[in-house]
Amino acid sequence: MCSSSPSAGRSPRTRAAVVRACLAVIAAALTAGLAACGTVRQATLPQTPATTETGGTGSPSAAAPGAPTSTAEVEVDRSGTEPAVVTGVRFAAHEGYDRLVVDLKGGMPGYNVKWVDEFVQDGSGKPMGVRGGAYLQLTLFPANAHDEDGEPTWSGGPVYAAGLANLADVVRTGDFEGRVGIGLALDRQAAFQVTEHRSPNRLVLDVAH
Repeated sequence: MCSSSPSAGRSPRTRAAVVRACLAVIAAALTAGLAACGTVRQATLPQTPATTETGGTGSPSAAAPGAPTSTAEVEVDRSGTEPAVVTGVRFAAHEGYDRLVVDLKGGMPGYNVKWVDEFVQDGSGKPMGVRGGAYLQLTLFPANAHDEDGEPTWSGGPVYAAGLANLADVVRTGDFEGRVGIGLALDRQAAFQVTEHRSPNRLVLDVAH
């Protein structure tokens, strides 16, 4: 222990030695205290980059999260939400699959994807006469493809020639009573997958070649 009493009668050299000894004791105590507490480090978790789509119409470029593996019907129900607005549909070929991107304004709607025998117009039920080897129907709900004034927000069509490895044509089958229908005329039936993307909202449908 270092004494706090006066050091009268000691030589300057002796007093300096006592001060050095006291400092050494204090430093040792601090070191021991830090060792007992351990070392605290801030952990940085790896970030997952957001999936993005770039390019204009016909050029969706984000990589698929995995190759499509299922042909089973897919349905997601979001009843009671405000209708989303379809502002456009894009498509492009990728290695091993063709991709369809539905651009949306508003929230993410519910949707159904299933195989059908042919494409029919929503509401009238009239066959559309689109030729293909297989027909995959995507229906979004609640959703619209028009604005509050009734003007279309997804222009052109109703048949959009794609000419990809499997996706031959994209068909707007309807915009009726809060449901938007999008048909994929394919050369052959193949596995598909649906993924939701945010900021901006879009629905992605990949179909294997």
